[in-house]
Amino acid sequence: MPHPRRSQVANEILNLRRSLRALDKSLRRLGPMLSSGEGDGRVQKRAPVRRTLHLSPQRRAALKLHGRYIGYIRQLKPRQKAQVRKTREAKGVRVAIARARRLAQV
Repeated sequence: MPHPRRSQVANEILNLRRSLRALDKSLRRLGPMLSSGEGDGRVQKRAPVRRTLHLSPQRRAALKLHGRYIGYIRQLKPRQKAQVRKTREAKGVRVAIARARRLAQV
């Protein structure tokens, strides 16, 4: 009695399984090579070392204030921004932030 013919779908599934098995074997062989430093002989570049910022409490507070100032200024129209800038020059950042907050809420 002859073997029943496999459908095309069954054949494709078998081919896919073979391909996945071959891929799995390749990846298993490649893993140890990469971890041991073998490879194609090229030197791997390391990520650049990023410096850590050492902020004093005064500098951190100043940056926080500046962030608040910028946050309010961005919401304002150009004429209002000019008013707040003048206030900042004349009376300081804290007063300018209060003024910008009031203008932004209106």
